[in-house]
Amino acid sequence: MTIDIITPSEKLFSGSAKQINLPGSDGSFEILENHAPIVATLAAGNVVIVDDQNQQQTFEITGGVVEQSANKVIVLVE
Repeated sequence: MTIDIITPSEKLFSGSAKQINLPGSDGSFEILENHAPIVATLAAGNVVIVDDQNQQQTFEITGGVVEQSANKVIVLVE
């Protein structure tokens, strides 16, 4: 699946991954390939992306919104 993490001033990440872990407003959750479409608010915490080689990248956020549809994840963060 493809993932974009975007702030008001820059794009933090753009690429493919097999998993993304997110700090949801109601608790942490993960999105895997072929996940059902979702729109959710995010709380302060860490966004962790796991790529196809099991390498992790972590981004600290203060909140935001995530949308996932058709294996395209867009994370808008502060």
